[in-house]
Formats: sequence, structure tokens, C-alpha cells
Amino acid sequence: MSTSKGLEGVIVAETDITSIVDDQLAYVGYSIDDLANHALFEEVIYLLWNKKLPNQTELKEFTHQLTKEMTLPEELLNHFQTMNLEKTHPMSILRTAVSLLGVYDPEVDIMSEEANRRKAIRIQARIATAIAVFSRLRQGKAPIMPNPNYSYAENFLHMLKGEAIDPLEVEAFNKALVLHADHELNASTFTARVCVATLSDLYSGITAAIGALKGPLHGGANEQVIRMLTEIGEVDRAIPYIEEKIANKEKIMGMGHRVYKTGDPRAKHLKEMSRKLTAKIGQEKWYLMSEKIENYIKEEKGLPANVDFYSASAYHSMGIDHDLFTPIFAMSRTSGWIAHMLEQYQNNRLIRPRAEYVGPVKHVYQPISKR
Repeated sequence: MSTSKGLEGVIVAETDITSIVDDQLAYVGYSIDDLANHALFEEVIYLLWNKKLPNQTELKEFTHQLTKEMTLPEELLNHFQTMNLEKTHPMSILRTAVSLLGVYDPEVDIMSEEANRRKAIRIQARIATAIAVFSRLRQGKAPIMPNPNYSYAENFLHMLKGEAIDPLEVEAFNKALVLHADHELNASTFTARVCVATLSDLYSGITAAIGALKGPLHGGANEQVIRMLTEIGEVDRAIPYIEEKIANKEKIMGMGHRVYKTGDPRAKHLKEMSRKLTAKIGQEKWYLMSEKIENYIKEEKGLPANVDFYSASAYHSMGIDHDLFTPIFAMSRTSGWIAHMLEQYQNNRLIRPRAEYVGPVKHVYQPISKR
């Protein structure tokens, strides 16, 4: 029996959702470059779930459904009041919040395709509100209701910040959501599929996926990147800092990616957004530091930046708390998780791999008096 550490290179499923071929990423056949430059996140959610882009009428109705379902159950708001929001990592709060959303959804265990579609809308809508609400509550601020005239991206920034949102921020945030929406069988998506392959419900699958995304080797990378940039502080300290990290054999977060050889095709879009946003607030140093590090690591180690690297400075420039970076990743990736779980349901087989045993053999049990 052959093994592959981390399942690297192992094909475990067929999918018609997302492809990564020759370092090119596409959702249902649409290039990530095309979608990042032109599509609303709502269009991408619809595409992933329905395998086609919506027409104008379909998009209007879909957006209306999302906005209508953004209001959180009163019970969840009450639970937030009992949580230690100031001292608990937002990913732990979000994991718990999604699980509780399942508790208060009367259709949670109804497994028809129609019920799952309704739950999908509720989950995608309410995960945005949950992140914005607990962020405001821990600052002692009142929650802000969604605006039915706003897009998904603008609504999130509106509910989070409570102020007139700059169009450049909306553009950047929408682009980030599109870029993070799906990425084939990454760790969290595989976790979600394993979970629902037991015929568990969508809320359980999302909760499991959030647990996987929480780790710094997956979704937590962009939070580690901004921590690194903050420690560096100034552009002229960037290279000496990285040289010291490399000398100490420490990992530089946000660089390289297991499935790409020549570079992450998503990174260039957030790099440009980082450049524009840091210039807008007069803090170009965050972009310049990032660019210096990217060029140095690419030359020294052959590792280009991945999607997490420039999302860090982009989100920072929007005034978003650093510990919300990974929950925002989860908010976007929920669209892909749901698409994969719906696909798993359609052609399900319990995911149950084997392991090669390498431990001792032929031990004989001894009574405790003889051990």
C-alpha cells in the first residue's frame, strides 16, 4: 500500500466546480482573472452553486434573498452577550456562532435539495452579519442592520464600520471575496466534504471547515503576514528582518503554495488593490515592505507570493481588525464550501481512507501485576 504524506498529489474526487490546471484557476470554466476584474461576489456565489452565471433577473432575486436573510436570530444575539468577545479569537467565536445558527434553523436536519438550498442562502447571508456583529459588540458598539440597496461586499463593510464606505474599498473587498471563494480540495473544503459524506447537515460541514481554516498553515496565514509587517515597521528593515528569519529557519508566511509552481494567479489582483489602498491612506510603506519581501523571497527561495500575502496589507488599509482577516476568509470560502457539500450530496460515498500501520506487532497482554 503506497502512501502520500498530506495526500499530496492524490486525486480523491471528480468536480465541476473549480479547476487548477497549469497554474490557472477557474470557477466552472471562468478564469479567475475574468471574474476578479468583472464579477460581483453574488454572481460568483450563484455560479458556484448553479454552475452558470445569473442573468439580470436571477441576480436581482438572488441578491434580494441574501440581504433578506442577513438578520440574525435573536437567540444568537443573546448568546453573543454571554461570550468573552474581547479575549476569544474571532475564529472560535465564528465556529460557535455557525453551530448555533444550525441549532436555531428549523430545517437543519431536512436534507431535501430544496431545504439545503434555503439553508445555503441563510448560512452565506448570516455569516457576514455574525462577523460584523461580534466585532461591533466587543467594541461596545450597537449592531448595524444590512442595507437592502447594498451589494454583499458593501453591506459587510457597512455593518462592520457604520460609515459611508469608499468605492475603492468596496471594489477591493468584492475582489478579495471573489478571489477567496473557492480553491478546489484545500484542507477546509476537504474537511467539509468528509463531514457531509456521513450525511451530516450543512451547518456541521461549515463548522468543521471553519475549524480547519483556523490553522496558520491554511486561512490564518494572512493574519500572520500583517503581524510580520507590523513587527518590521519600516521599509528599510524588511530585508534584514527576513534574512534573520531565514537564518533561524523560520517560515515566511504568505509565500509559495503547494499547488502552484510559477505563482498564485490570485495574488496579482490583491497586490494591485494593496498598492491603491495604501496610497489612498498615505501608508504606502505596507505595500512597499510587502513588495520588497516578495521580490527577495522569490529570488532567494524561488517562492512567489500567494493570495494571503497582499490581502493582509489590503485589509489593514481598510481599517479592518487583524484578527478578523481569517473570519473574512471564511465568509468568502463559505460559498465554495457549500458548493462542494451540495456536490458531495449529489453523488455521495462515505469518505473513509486507510492508513498504513507502522507500529509494533505481536505484543502479548500481561496482567497488571506483571507489568
